[in-house]
Amino acid sequence: MIEDSAIDRSSSRGNEPMYEHTVEEADDLQSLARELVRIPTENPPGNEKPAAEFVYEWFTARGIDATRVEKPDPDRPQVGARIEPDESPTETDFPTLVLNGHLDVVPAGDRNAWSVDPFGGEINGGRLYGRGSADMKTSVALAMIVVRNLAPEIRRGDLQGSIVVHAAMGEETADPGTKTLLEQGYDGDFGIVLEPTDFRVATSTKGLAVYRITVHGEATHASQPDQGTNAIEDSRRVLSAIDEYDMHLREQAGSLCGRALATVTEFEAGTESNLAVVPQRAELVLDRRVLPDESVSTIDDEVESLLTRLSRTHGIETTFRRIQTYESSSVPIDHPLATCLREQSVATLGSESGVDKPWGIEAATDMRNFINDAGIPAVTWGPGHLDEAHTVDESIALTEAEMGKTILEDTVRELLSSR
Repeated sequence: MIEDSAIDRSSSRGNEPMYEHTVEEADDLQSLARELVRIPTENPPGNEKPAAEFVYEWFTARGIDATRVEKPDPDRPQVGARIEPDESPTETDFPTLVLNGHLDVVPAGDRNAWSVDPFGGEINGGRLYGRGSADMKTSVALAMIVVRNLAPEIRRGDLQGSIVVHAAMGEETADPGTKTLLEQGYDGDFGIVLEPTDFRVATSTKGLAVYRITVHGEATHASQPDQGTNAIEDSRRVLSAIDEYDMHLREQAGSLCGRALATVTEFEAGTESNLAVVPQRAELVLDRRVLPDESVSTIDDEVESLLTRLSRTHGIETTFRRIQTYESSSVPIDHPLATCLREQSVATLGSESGVDKPWGIEAATDMRNFINDAGIPAVTWGPGHLDEAHTVDESIALTEAEMGKTILEDTVRELLSSR
């Protein structure tokens, strides 16, 4: 819990100074984004609570209705905020727009590999550096600033509709943060998931199915390897079969968000005994990227079929289970929300920027929770570059963040001005 509206954070770099900033001081996009980056929210383990407290207190200090939502995990609260007209409209069809962001970030990793403190919020050369600067705390700050700026117009009824803001937990590990916020009433007629897209409007997202595959062998002494079954040797055929599977996927027709892929991202064997033992088991992790027209259940069948063939042809014994799932999602490329946001992006950036073209994002986003779980049309859009996400020395250009504020405010005004 933040006491006296302040956050005290010791730097991870030894003798650097302690930061002390209040929610009142973070009153523009740059300072607010910087403060959010300075709050470590690595997931795993998932310590979004200090950031959620900061966001909650920032909203309440500015008279914006906000709630700390303790579902799905009371130790990892998230925030839902809402601004709506002071007087209930006589008509019931005024829209609500949801601006969605997540508070968690992937771990910073080896901090000695960074040239800056990953949680220092350093600004250099017009860029904000730190874990989460691009993915996606600057965009969380963007949503907060936009709703504050437009609050007077909405309260007076000059803009005919409402805005909801999500500061969600658990996006990086497929936890149901956004899904829960939507279920708790922080929903609307359409949503913008504010991930870094270089201002391109993503009307489709790839999904992700992650499998842990265990290859079973028979342990024996390494001096007599033929007396057992080396799980590593059998894994060679499994890896080769996955390579062929990936090649087959790459040959198939793609989509706006690219092609389906199958990639091994982790392998472990021989760690359960001493060095002189042929391992009886090996484990690998298969990352399968899912296109909008594919179902996860069908991909389960594909993985099972691949492993069954290895059993029949080579006698390789395996088991598998899906350990993580992000569903793919899509809306029509000419949906009014996508068209409006695309046009406003062009108006600010110019037609030569390329942001007027239909596009899909290769990564998975919480857009799927809007479309698949809540039946709410949504797109993914935001300032910053996707290739900055999850990297050492992650950063975002602050001029892009300011352009994002202009585009988003103009988009909201257009959406909430039309009937």
